[in-house]
Amino acid sequence: MNIFDLTLQLKGYPLQKARLTLQRLSKLDEAAFSAYAEEQRTTILNYHLNNNNFYKEFTNNSSGFENWADVPVMTKKDLQQPLNNRLSKGFSPENCYVNKTSGSSGDPFIFAKDKFTHALTWAIIQQRFGWYGIDFNSSLQARFYGILLDFWGYSTEKIKDYLSMRMRFSVFDLSDKAFESLHKKFATEAFEYINGYTSAVVQFAKYLKQHKLHLKTICPTLKVCVVTSEMLFDTDKELMESVFGVPVVNEYGASELDLIAFETPAGEWKINTESLYVEVLDSNNKVLPFGEEGRIVITSLYNKAHPFIRYDIGDTGIISESSTAVDLILEKLTGRTNDIAMLPSGKTAAGLTFYYITKSIIEDDGNVKEFIIEQLNPSTFKITYTCEQPLEASQKAKIKTEMERYLEPGLVILFEQTKCLDRSKRGKLKQFSSQVKSIS
Repeated sequence: MNIFDLTLQLKGYPLQKARLTLQRLSKLDEAAFSAYAEEQRTTILNYHLNNNNFYKEFTNNSSGFENWADVPVMTKKDLQQPLNNRLSKGFSPENCYVNKTSGSSGDPFIFAKDKFTHALTWAIIQQRFGWYGIDFNSSLQARFYGILLDFWGYSTEKIKDYLSMRMRFSVFDLSDKAFESLHKKFATEAFEYINGYTSAVVQFAKYLKQHKLHLKTICPTLKVCVVTSEMLFDTDKELMESVFGVPVVNEYGASELDLIAFETPAGEWKINTESLYVEVLDSNNKVLPFGEEGRIVITSLYNKAHPFIRYDIGDTGIISESSTAVDLILEKLTGRTNDIAMLPSGKTAAGLTFYYITKSIIEDDGNVKEFIIEQLNPSTFKITYTCEQPLEASQKAKIKTEMERYLEPGLVILFEQTKCLDRSKRGKLKQFSSQVKSIS
């Protein structure tokens, strides 16, 4: 029985209509698809100008725009007001899909999608996972996610897991004891895929390597591992593929929008151009040519309930120069715009620069399990880590030397050993954060 599909349909999400839309779009050639994207972005823009009072006030324009480049860019802060203020005519929380963003950017808000848009989101996700032989109605998922611990939140997630063929494993307990129980579960359940937060899946891979275990041997039905929500480093991907024995696929999405990009079997990060219009802009909101790094700005092409038009998602990245209208390829996701370290000299650096430098030094011997970096002030950074043995003085000195070599001299590096790292309520691990807002 197709329980997953049936559940969506019973909730009023027109999944079959969404699939037919994808089929129609897949038959368009390059010129026709380019025309479709331009027409659809204009259609959704005019719809909200005519039917959404919040968007009319935001743009200060109800007559339309002659040039797409003149359409103002939205940010998360623009949307931090009651949802009812932002809904289009005819829509209410009762006839939409309503949820809340994770808040990983520091600017959470409640959002809505009309039911067709939400159905299209799932149709696209199902199609992408299908590239690897995964069927949401029959393929059992090993799910590495957090879970709400209050009674109703916990119960709701467990029901969703049952209907979605998912067996959930807590990312709040990454101990060897928990992983021992987990790896034994793979020997008794016919899992076809792993899906979850990158950091937790990486820790499971490290456990398997330490104990000389090969997951595909333990669970022959396993086909693929899909990681999401946190940065995937090349070295971690290599580790996972070696101990899992299956491809590791990188997913990039946002709950308020859709699946944004998904790694193809050929290893390219294909952007979802069917339901989204993706641009990369500079600091002056000018569109950058393919191959140049800038802010990722996205338009939801179908969501009539709520405007996401030229929406700055808070990430930076590069679209490949080899891209076409049909095959738009995300060459690199370079980080969040709020993950920028501002140094005493006035220089700025991507926060993940620190993470890369430190990772290459302290994970070599397998002692350090996980770590995060926090900027306390322009010159001071704290590295909090979990490990079997405290870092040696020589390791700490090497980290400081490398940070100063890559960035600038005079930085203060603090170290704190802990039993476990703080995660969000959903279990996400924020690898770098900064308390520095500006430098006077």
